[in-house]
Amino acid sequence: MPKIASALLLLFASIAAPFCLGQTAQTAQTPQAKRPMTFEDMMQMKRLGETAVSPDGKWLAYSVTTVNLDQNTKTAELLLQAMAGGDPKPLAVAKPGDSGPQFASDGKRILFLSSRGGAQQIWVADFDTTTGATANPRRLTSMSTEAADALWSPDGQSIVFTSAVYPDCPAITATDSTGDTCNGNRDNAQAASKVKAQVFTHLLYRHWNHYTGAKRSHLFLVSVETGAVRDLAPNDPHDVPPFSLGGGGGFAFAPNSKELAFTENLDPEPAISTNADIFTLDLTNPAAKPVKVSTSLGGDFSPAYSPDGKYLAWRSEERPGYEADKFRLMLYDRKAKTIKDLLKDAKLSSRAPANFDNWVDEFTWIDDSKHILFVSGEKGEAPLYETNITGDDLDRLGKAAGEWGDIRPFLKNGMEVVAGTLVRVDRPTEFVLGDLVQMDEGVHVIHVFSSDLNKPSEDIMPKSYSPQPVTHLNDALLAQLDLPAMESFWFTAADKTKLQGFIIRPPAFDPAKKYPVKFLMHGGPQGAWGDSWSYRWNAELFAANGYVVIMINPRGSTGYGQTIVDGVNGDWGGKPFTDLMTGLDYAEQHYAFIDKNRECALGASYGGYMANWVLGHTNRFKCIVSHDGMFNPESAFGTTEEDWFNEWEFKGHPWDYYGKPDSENPYRKWAPMMSAKNFKTPTLVVHGQLDYRLDVSEGFQLFDTLQLLKVPSKMLYFPDEGHWVLKPQNSQLWYKTVNDWVDQWTGSAASSH
Repeated sequence: MPKIASALLLLFASIAAPFCLGQTAQTAQTPQAKRPMTFEDMMQMKRLGETAVSPDGKWLAYSVTTVNLDQNTKTAELLLQAMAGGDPKPLAVAKPGDSGPQFASDGKRILFLSSRGGAQQIWVADFDTTTGATANPRRLTSMSTEAADALWSPDGQSIVFTSAVYPDCPAITATDSTGDTCNGNRDNAQAASKVKAQVFTHLLYRHWNHYTGAKRSHLFLVSVETGAVRDLAPNDPHDVPPFSLGGGGGFAFAPNSKELAFTENLDPEPAISTNADIFTLDLTNPAAKPVKVSTSLGGDFSPAYSPDGKYLAWRSEERPGYEADKFRLMLYDRKAKTIKDLLKDAKLSSRAPANFDNWVDEFTWIDDSKHILFVSGEKGEAPLYETNITGDDLDRLGKAAGEWGDIRPFLKNGMEVVAGTLVRVDRPTEFVLGDLVQMDEGVHVIHVFSSDLNKPSEDIMPKSYSPQPVTHLNDALLAQLDLPAMESFWFTAADKTKLQGFIIRPPAFDPAKKYPVKFLMHGGPQGAWGDSWSYRWNAELFAANGYVVIMINPRGSTGYGQTIVDGVNGDWGGKPFTDLMTGLDYAEQHYAFIDKNRECALGASYGGYMANWVLGHTNRFKCIVSHDGMFNPESAFGTTEEDWFNEWEFKGHPWDYYGKPDSENPYRKWAPMMSAKNFKTPTLVVHGQLDYRLDVSEGFQLFDTLQLLKVPSKMLYFPDEGHWVLKPQNSQLWYKTVNDWVDQWTGSAASSH
């Protein structure tokens, strides 16, 4: 049946010469010899950050980060570019380091966050929708505790933002700034004190890479006209919204700007709770209290109102304490006050009928308020889907390879266009355009524009296509590099479950040769390898110095249905381990160029745990790299901060199993340290002092054990990094140390990366 849906639109002048990511129309010239990528190449790549599309669809404002390896710095810059094409230019009113661009609903103003003057505040400037010129920048906030996550109201009269404050200070109101003075004085006194000791009275006293202290994130409303600020969560002892690895505000305005929906976890001990709920707040009444509208015992996130204001949607998990439960799409009827799981019985209409069982990673409303567009990880990709509000029609849109993100629909030349970011394993993130068009009797139609988006279009039905890139951040550099394509393969696990793996050949591949292998194991454990670029574990860079890279998505991986995700719970070293080994067996049997006598296993986080487990359960690898891996689950339980994680994954607390045999105690049954007597493989241990998810003591214990057992080993310790190695020169040392270690034990030439 006809509906707004069905295919991503290519905005290209010609299908015969497709306009692909990383290629401009001017690059169709004499091919030049390509070379393998180096670490320095990767550091030269510009990194796309926040993006904002003007309401008329004519302009794109975005943040780009440039790395200076010599100075060990990363600098963000705000750029402006016409959506129809052309070169980007700096946002005139912005300065280096500014972030968070966002257009007002009338398109005539733009906000951004700036730390000019020493503290990050919200700035607003005029915007000319015809020329893209910006003028008259003014600072809107002057919070002693700074401002972040700014969001325009639909009427353009106010902005909601977050700031971390002391809950016991007086609440900041539109007429009384005493609370801000209190916060500033507390911060200044703490900075000046020579005593840096802290007293803890609650858990989650540290998180990821910092100590949380006494401050809590609150939501604030500021008037654009007067600059008056008020705290929307006065004296609340909780974080509003709670911390999210994905970033963002976790809140949304109703279309009439009179109500705000937001996320908050009210449980008394957030260290053991994932139960964030959705609340609404009447913004017209300063005395109004939040009203809880979600009912799930699990986490509820990402509220978003329908454009007509009738509905509120959000992402929801059902099971309490499980951070990797299925993220469902919930629809709340604001008038009837009813909630339904929109995709519970949804069937995929564009292929063989089946219940949808993957996560909703992000979503956005389409302007008709009858359809929702969302991204969902699926079998190594993250494609677009569309559903209607009745939940009886679900479509997977297009065949564009890679992972979508930051999606938003808007009207362009009378048609519904989808804009967003798209990333591939061989291409860093770019901003792209596609379209949502009519479906004609079940046939997916691609609607093709000329490159200037203004000329008449035609309908075609190509077999494959790519969305049109708007940004071209790294075209010139990418054109020089030999970045081999990633190939997918499927294999059958020991229990007959079908699982997926990926392989990347080295540059200048010669099928007659034998190549050593870097076998990568992903973290999570509820994560997945896929068609995505990374600056931390870059598969192309791992392959660049003459290696085959193999990546397996075992039990616990996302994108294959919740049953596969749940398959790791309470079974950390069981089926996931055999899945990995079976997948590697399959690759060895089907790719004759693999030298199975020169393989190294590498992993971080849960992948680091699995590296440690591999160390005690097979000698098939020439070397191992274990980064931020769990070695002793009992000690990890007492040193981590998100206690809900270990309680779920290991089915309780360590003391619940005291007195029971190790075979009945998950904390010891799945402990890599218990197999130390089997350790023989040369192992590189990597850990950061500021890693509070998996404390540095886990790495120290592993290295200590290896040294005492006389197993060839080395430890790379970062005193200034957390769970990820983020500083440019630290990253350079990381890649060099890891690649040199693998080269040393696989007998390969010394790495230059």
